[in-house]
Amino acid sequence: MTSATTDDWVRPRPGAAGYRRDAIVAGVLAVAAWLSWFLYVGAIPQSHAPWWGAAIWAVVIAGSLAFRRRFPVLVALVVTATFVIGQNLAVWEQLFANICLFIAFYSVGAWSANRLLARVVRILIAIGMVLWLVGLVVMQVSNPEAIPGSDREGWLSQYIAVAAIQLVTNLLYFGAAYVFGNASFASARQRDALEQRTRELEREREVSSRQAVELERVRIARELHDVVAHHVSVMGLQAGAARRVLAKSDADPRAIESLTVIETNAREAVDELHRMLGALRQSGDPEASRSASTRGIAQLDELVEEVRAAGLPVTFSTVGEVVPVPPVIGLSVYRIAQESLTNVRKHGGSRAEADVRLRYLDDRIEIDVSDTGAGAGSGSGSGLGQIGMRERVVAVGGTIDIGPKPRGGYRVRATLPLTPKRAAGTPTASVASGTPTAPVASGAPTPTDSTEGAHR
Repeated sequence: MTSATTDDWVRPRPGAAGYRRDAIVAGVLAVAAWLSWFLYVGAIPQSHAPWWGAAIWAVVIAGSLAFRRRFPVLVALVVTATFVIGQNLAVWEQLFANICLFIAFYSVGAWSANRLLARVVRILIAIGMVLWLVGLVVMQVSNPEAIPGSDREGWLSQYIAVAAIQLVTNLLYFGAAYVFGNASFASARQRDALEQRTRELEREREVSSRQAVELERVRIARELHDVVAHHVSVMGLQAGAARRVLAKSDADPRAIESLTVIETNAREAVDELHRMLGALRQSGDPEASRSASTRGIAQLDELVEEVRAAGLPVTFSTVGEVVPVPPVIGLSVYRIAQESLTNVRKHGGSRAEADVRLRYLDDRIEIDVSDTGAGAGSGSGSGLGQIGMRERVVAVGGTIDIGPKPRGGYRVRATLPLTPKRAAGTPTASVASGTPTAPVASGAPTPTDSTEGAHR
């Protein structure tokens, strides 16, 4: 909910070109109002203000409109006062004076950031102008010489009818300016929201595209690991076992040498394949391409400071005795905190605050990120960030709870074991992080041992 006095959204001001157009329109209206005054001099058989007084009046009432989008309330008050003063000083011009008053009244509703002030000022101006009109009517009714020849008899005399028409005209005049001003502000706000949403959708589409590419690369890496690396490792192990068996017999040395070459090449092929898998799993995003050795719990302070610098109030605290944390666990904690704070900035709203707590427990570590935002959980995001957090936690055998808090806001709480555990159906931590496996065993394994030792 927005405040009743000041809206959270402020209409973007026009650029230099917009202000130039306002100045040109104000200048044209000033000249037109002054020239129109000469026509009213010939049309109304009454005494009139001098030409220079009318020129000053035209410059003030129309020229102030050059600032209508910068200071809408002040301009409306100036134009209203000039309109009334001009009538009292015998500047009888009506056409462009009413146009200037309408534009000023409209601009308050269309451009004022303080919506309560805009509403109050417009109501007061409308009431003041109507009361001023009623006062003029009463004075003219009480003065028989004010408008000679007019019919004043009867409940609907000529004079009363003309006064009623003017009153209704003024009510419609100010009512239309009020409605049009509010409609312009609402339209601009909706247009800005649509543009912002379009930018967010474009960013989310780019993120989704990158994540789709990364998922495909991870899938290919898994296939290469599960098929090629497994079979090449088995070949190396079997070659090593055969070499040891032949070395104890009177076999041809050339056969032993060939098996040694096969074993060596298999080991080198597996090592090279794991390096290739590590490169394949690297992301094109510089932030994501940092390895577990460079992003971890030690960098949480840097992450919190970066988020604070971006405008989101964040508190960070650590509970429990600090203990060494495996790199893969530290990286998971960092990424979960990073994704959670990103979601707060995207969906929490302008008044959201975040709290990050890191708890060291007996055999596990807990990262808790909660916020006071009003927009979290709205379902407006793609959900890929939460999927990624769940996959990270499951990969190391932890648990995660994501959802809204009972009293408002959102919470992400993940508990990770200090010793990474492989979940069923997922690769081990060494392969998932792109690090090489251990060298091929040199002993003669059994068939069961060879299969389990080669597939990591």
